[in-house]
Amino acid sequence: MSKQISAEQAAQLIPDNATIATGGFIGIGFAEAIAKAAEQRFIACQQPQKLTLVYAAGQGDAQHRGLNHFAHEAMVSKVIGGHWGLAPGLGKLATDNRIEAYNLPQGVICHLFRDIAAGKPGTLTKVGLHTFVDPRLGGGKINSRSRTDQVELISLHGEEYLFYKAFPIDIALLRGTTADADGNISMEREALPLEALAIAQATHNSGGKVIVQVERTTHQHHLTPDRVKIPGILVDHYVVADPADHPQTFAEPFNPAYCGDVVAPASQETEPLSARKIIGRRALIALQKHAVVNLGIGMPEMVSAVAAEEKMLNDFTLTVEPGGIGGQPASGLSFGAVSNAAAVIDQPAQFDFYDGGGLDQAFLGLAETCPEGHVNVSRFGNKLAGAGGFINITQNTRDLYFLGTFTSGPQQIEINDGQLQVIKNGPVKKFLRQVQQITFNGEYAVKQRHSVTFITERAVFKLTAEGLRLTEIAPGVDLQNDILDQMEFQPVIDDNLVLMDPRLFNEGPMNLQHSGSHPAGHMRKLWSQLVTGSEEQTGELDSCIAS
Repeated sequence: MSKQISAEQAAQLIPDNATIATGGFIGIGFAEAIAKAAEQRFIACQQPQKLTLVYAAGQGDAQHRGLNHFAHEAMVSKVIGGHWGLAPGLGKLATDNRIEAYNLPQGVICHLFRDIAAGKPGTLTKVGLHTFVDPRLGGGKINSRSRTDQVELISLHGEEYLFYKAFPIDIALLRGTTADADGNISMEREALPLEALAIAQATHNSGGKVIVQVERTTHQHHLTPDRVKIPGILVDHYVVADPADHPQTFAEPFNPAYCGDVVAPASQETEPLSARKIIGRRALIALQKHAVVNLGIGMPEMVSAVAAEEKMLNDFTLTVEPGGIGGQPASGLSFGAVSNAAAVIDQPAQFDFYDGGGLDQAFLGLAETCPEGHVNVSRFGNKLAGAGGFINITQNTRDLYFLGTFTSGPQQIEINDGQLQVIKNGPVKKFLRQVQQITFNGEYAVKQRHSVTFITERAVFKLTAEGLRLTEIAPGVDLQNDILDQMEFQPVIDDNLVLMDPRLFNEGPMNLQHSGSHPAGHMRKLWSQLVTGSEEQTGELDSCIAS
């Protein structure tokens, strides 16, 4: 019998009370046609009901696509997810206490799929210790309705670990490019293979059904066997999708540079000078030559853009958690895809590398922090973002940077003659007495002797045993009004407080590849603002730096 069925027939195969695992990263690799058909079936006849939904990365466009198709109370009763921000419908069900809901680290869920496939009782790891995933701090439970313990604290050879419990999977919804008559799935036009193989194996070995959405069919693959990413022995059915429901990403129908069909020319775009660009530039200065680096979503995406502008992309290797290595990571709803990648590996393998300390440096976003250097990027009152891969990356990278504007929300700054002037602060402070949720534990990082730096457009802080230490401020910024008064706590102020590198605040390239990356601002103390000294002395020092 043919394995090919329609999306509507695939939706009919999802029974009530099933546990469904979906693959995808934002829009990459997500089976949009099948998810849409499942939603339409539920709206028409109230089936399937009481589903348990499990997924690793965020899958959606923050509006109607992706996992938002499952955002119906009677349709879903339980969700275990790595990132929630792109599926606000599901997030609202969770924060309204209408479903069981759990937020676990993205990399852990990827590994859990693999461990379910291998018949193991669960995943044993240190990832999540001393964060909100730790049972002592909530166990990843999002609301009071979520009473089942998904995570257990155990001791092994005198060390603490977290044990994430396995469970059977009934239905897998995956995606590829081409299916042959036997159901062998290749992914030659996909941007990422993700965890599709692990989910397919886990579902098949659980006795469930594997359904794969594809772009096209062939009687027999002409590709070499290594290009088959999901073997046909694992595939029960495949669905040929309408092209509108099979974009390569949720931002682009198809970009050949993402799958290696072409080599994209180097970007010639120049980002306008802004707070985001200042932050990206200061992060670029911190990048070590030949380092292997992770860039998070949001503000860290600017590091890649600035590196391209400075013609420095080849000085280090950028990676993204879904599997891309080298090249230039995409941004926005194409984030996760990579132009001109050196390699693209499965997402579980990428997290093996990350969890084992393979990264030299990582640059992540900053939403909230506090005197202890804890960071929250996952929960803000009733707004549920989720941790994604943040916990895996931050706990296992020894040189770590958090990037963000100094205040949240619309703020207004002006940059003139190398000086930054704060006209209006954002309405929400980021430097708080206490964060709402611990996605990164600063005290734990200090004990692990990790280097942690916080970079904003107007100040730079280092995390020390005494707490956050202010080490740099922007030229033109008033220390009291623009920094200290915008914080809910008093940071330690470094005795050698310096101005941030003046190149950060000027139009045109910084020319780091010619001058080296040592920040010139580290040579200049705040003579006139903070230390006794004259304007004449400051001018003499400026002249020395310029020459």
